[in-house]
Amino acid sequence: MDRPRLVAVIVTALAATAASLLLPSALAAAADAVIGGHSGWRPVLWLLLVGGVEIGADVVGGILIARLTSSASAWLRRRVADRLFALGTRSPFAEGDAISRLTGDCVGAGGIVPIVVQLGSATVISTGAVVLLALLDWRLALVFLGSIPFALLLARTHLRNTADDVLAYQRVSGELAARLLDAVAGLRTIAASGTADREAERVLRPLPRLTLAGRGMWRTQARMVWRAALLLPAVELVALTAAGFGVLDGRLTIGDVLAALGYVALGMGLVTQIPLLTTLSRARSCAQRLAEVLDADAPDRGRLGLLPGHGTLELRRVTVGTALTDIDLVLPAGTFTAVVGRSGSGKSTLVGVLGGLRVPNAGEALLDGRGLHRLRPEELRAVIGYGFERPALLGTTVADAVGYGSWAGDTAVRGACRTAQIHDVVARLPHGYQTPLAETPLSGGEAQRLGLARAIVHNPRVLLLDDATASLDTVTEAAVEHAISAVLPGRTRVVVTHRTTTASRADAVVWLDNGRVRAVAPHARLWRLPDYRAVFTEESEEPA
Repeated sequence: MDRPRLVAVIVTALAATAASLLLPSALAAAADAVIGGHSGWRPVLWLLLVGGVEIGADVVGGILIARLTSSASAWLRRRVADRLFALGTRSPFAEGDAISRLTGDCVGAGGIVPIVVQLGSATVISTGAVVLLALLDWRLALVFLGSIPFALLLARTHLRNTADDVLAYQRVSGELAARLLDAVAGLRTIAASGTADREAERVLRPLPRLTLAGRGMWRTQARMVWRAALLLPAVELVALTAAGFGVLDGRLTIGDVLAALGYVALGMGLVTQIPLLTTLSRARSCAQRLAEVLDADAPDRGRLGLLPGHGTLELRRVTVGTALTDIDLVLPAGTFTAVVGRSGSGKSTLVGVLGGLRVPNAGEALLDGRGLHRLRPEELRAVIGYGFERPALLGTTVADAVGYGSWAGDTAVRGACRTAQIHDVVARLPHGYQTPLAETPLSGGEAQRLGLARAIVHNPRVLLLDDATASLDTVTEAAVEHAISAVLPGRTRVVVTHRTTTASRADAVVWLDNGRVRAVAPHARLWRLPDYRAVFTEESEEPA
């Protein structure tokens, strides 16, 4: 939190508060001086000075509040992002909901302190105005105090009625964001399958609940606005009437009447600030949603230090939803294993479990005898490299994308690109490895090879490739595999593939069928089985 800026906001709020309380008396003195025909400029100059201080403090305070809100939002984003990264793949928050919390909720919660400062300032002004009104004429103060119970009841009712609606609105907004993100990620699949209408219905299904919460929130707001709009002029009218009797009795001057009206308006400041209670309620709801993230317990990963072993992977009775069921599997260190099966058989899920990206609902995944769930993200990154069918390339330049998440220098990056058979393509770019990613047109196969280079540059103990060479022709794929074997000898490799040529080069093939391991054996032995051959006849040998 930006403490100096917070102190500055409080100081300017105090200056504005003091000026607001002094302004009615300054106006009264100036008015009486003018009406009385006095030629002194001192009351007028005092009025101008107090008014200038109030305006200046309000302007500076507005700027400081905006900056404080932005810095607080950024601070919250860092904390929430750190917690989400610590939760990793074990996060209970859907991607869209997490994004909603990182964006809207951080902004909303970041405004809590300025809102509290403004409400505190309004409270001080209202209290001070009542005291000054009593000093001016205790009868006017009694008249004003008669309106306080109505104002408190109005504020209490508004805050109570709007809190639940605001929280419901925030939660449903997060749910909508999560559904929309899922739909955007599968946009091409939705378009190809002709299910756009059905998917739109699924995404918008929470909309009635959002509408209900929004209507409830704004209905409460509307009731508050018209009640406050009636209460303020009613109190002013009663106070003006009482002040008129004071003028007739000779207790008050015309300037005193102006001051009394000013104090009444300031005293009712809390009523005019009631809309801030809606903002405060929304900010509290945002803070509550952020607290859910910050209070989520990250897995206790222990302190393992340098991990011993050579890369033996083991699954013990692993079950993941409906994707995998009761999987027992041992992949010895240094072996090359191909994972095959029909679409939907659980291949990607299996690789995700082997790499610690998916947490089993039951059973355990082990690396060299140690549970993967105990490893920190940096430990997983040090021992396991991943290659994906559609890699997300992150960073400013091509070199950044390949070295992302590692301390690799230029030499290591170029070596990894040569192994992945992508160096020549990068070298022909306008600025070579320093070409911005945004200006780098890449085909599917080229993007895959950059993702593969990113996995290689970590020098991992285990290399997991989830269809990471599917867009390469068979000749290039074979060259990449040969280069990996030469550069990373003795590494454990697991490759999801649809090609017989790749499966034939593997030491063993894990054949998945409906989420279960149907067989583990060399490709040549399994090829004798018609059902195994049928797995490959359904897939194209060459990329589209």
